[in-house]
Amino acid sequence: MYRAHTVGVVVPAYNEAGFVGDTIASVPAFVDRVYVVEDGSTDGTWREIRAAARAENDHHDAGVFPDRVVPIRHDENRGVGGAIKTGYLRAREEDVDLVAVMGADGQMEPDALADLLDPVVDDRADYVKANRFLGRTSRGDMPRLRFVGNAMLGALTKVASGYWKTGDPQSGYTVISGDALDAVPIEDMYEFYGYCNDLLVKLNVAGMRVLDVPHPPVYGDEESHIRYHTYVPKVSGMLARNFLWRLKTKYLVFDFHPLVGAYAAGAAASAVGLAGLAWALPGVGSVASPLARFGAAVSVLLVGALAFVAAMWMDMRANDHLGGTVLPNDPEPVASKPERPESAATADTGTETGGGTADPGSVSANDDGTVAVELAPDEWSSLLDAAVTDGGDADEAAAARRVRERVRDRLRDEERAAE
Repeated sequence: MYRAHTVGVVVPAYNEAGFVGDTIASVPAFVDRVYVVEDGSTDGTWREIRAAARAENDHHDAGVFPDRVVPIRHDENRGVGGAIKTGYLRAREEDVDLVAVMGADGQMEPDALADLLDPVVDDRADYVKANRFLGRTSRGDMPRLRFVGNAMLGALTKVASGYWKTGDPQSGYTVISGDALDAVPIEDMYEFYGYCNDLLVKLNVAGMRVLDVPHPPVYGDEESHIRYHTYVPKVSGMLARNFLWRLKTKYLVFDFHPLVGAYAAGAAASAVGLAGLAWALPGVGSVASPLARFGAAVSVLLVGALAFVAAMWMDMRANDHLGGTVLPNDPEPVASKPERPESAATADTGTETGGGTADPGSVSANDDGTVAVELAPDEWSSLLDAAVTDGGDADEAAAARRVRERVRDRLRDEERAAE
């Protein structure tokens, strides 16, 4: 369990032999249930999953669930969205409080899972996803074609989903609350690449809060199964359909909002303007000169563009409270509380300083020769996030996250004691 919440992890796996076993073994110990969904692979993925599951379950002390790893196999390939849907439905059936998704290819750092869980546990979000573009080095690590495709789909997803403050919708490293799983129609989730975009639209209609946290990707020897020349057009079409469904359901069926009229006016004006451009061609129209007809068509197109901008602005305002981003220098949730106990966490040892309390930022020596440094919560956040995002190697980043987790736990314990 994690902070008194049961945690499940869905691992979709298709032709991931050589990777999936290590991924299963790397899942943090606080995770109660690991749903590994083999999606009709043609290599040794299923055999590797079963072997890793036996090894994990043999060493697992029975807790909330008898077995920690649950191997699930599809008879045929249904797509990554279909595999995740299967895991989500199983987790919902078992009333798991928090459900994460981790790829089987090792691109998602297991030590960062707590960073995604905390906003949901702290009731700041219902759905949290890693954003690979928030760190300074993240864009350079991503292959160029993948970055361009993600940028295009990111812009389309903002319009389609209504989450204007979030980015990197193609990120698969996510955490969803059990309440959000109950609120959205998971059974209807898109089953191929693009499932994450589809889920965002469903979450928005259900009024769920979405938050981004920074997480640089790790690219190794794994092979991507995405073919962008077919992937981008296919997902774009799905987003167009979902956009219309969201407008109808959220702003007509559930309630009425004038932005629907603005979008309709923009579409009508754009259609008339495009027809006017064709009519403005020499020899096509007989009324006025071609230049005059062209000017009239452009004017109508500008009216349509302004209507679209107005509609998007109203959509942004209507959804402003549902989306957000945790930047690397943002304070942690515990640091945003109005008061802090007098005692503070210390660096390295995690113990209180001897001789009473000290002001934030003070330094004192302990009897055992170690040095205790007291920092305010926002100073801890800035220091440790800098270690994670500003060029440190993988071991340093993991160590910083572990220290940050201990600091959070210590501050929470002190606040409970003070209350």
